[in-house]
Amino acid sequence: MIHKGMKKVEICLVIFFVTFFLTKNVFAKIDYFLQGEELFNKKKFSESKFKFEKDIVFNPKSEKSYLYLAKIFKKEGNDKLQERNLNTVILLNPKNEEAIFLLTLLKIKKSDYKESEKLIKTFKKICKNLCEKEKELSKTLQGLQTK
Repeated sequence: MIHKGMKKVEICLVIFFVTFFLTKNVFAKIDYFLQGEELFNKKKFSESKFKFEKDIVFNPKSEKSYLYLAKIFKKEGNDKLQERNLNTVILLNPKNEEAIFLLTLLKIKKSDYKESEKLIKTFKKICKNLCEKEKELSKTLQGLQTK
């Protein structure tokens, strides 16, 4: 009888530890992003970059972390890494309005008119929250084309 009781205790302990470690890991994923966002809002970009990168290690499909990294690289003037992160966001979520908007601005900056027009058309189709930004994109593109 004691032997069966010990087995139940052992099983309960195993279940407890597995649950504890899985839960701890889930909260760690959330914490890195939230910590990164908080640091970003405080304009501590290099520290926030580290947190977003850490979040991506635990959650490779974290489109928000990639988006924030793109914003950081934009502030740092690193167009190549900004574009890489924006493309990753769009790969993960083709309807991410903010990523398409930022990528369009980057393509306009690089004078890639053909890709800019294509992105503006995509933006028009999918916009829900940032639709007023479409006029800004079109006006910026037209301004460059007339120069």
